[in-house]
Amino acid sequence: MLTFQELGLNSRVLQAVNEMGFEETTPIQRQAIPVALEGKDLIGQAQTGTGKTAAF
Repeated sequence: MLTFQELGLNSRVLQAVNEMGFEETTPIQRQAIPVALEGKDLIGQAQTGTGKTAAF
């Protein structure tokens, strides 16, 4: 299981994630965030409540 820190997010984003109480990434976040950090376009599909909006 990847943490948000392991995804390579900058310190300001990590601080916000921590303040919001997120501890572990969800599958959609683990797949989408690295692609977005590369500057690529992506489309993600997952059930409601899986963290899509937080990944955005």
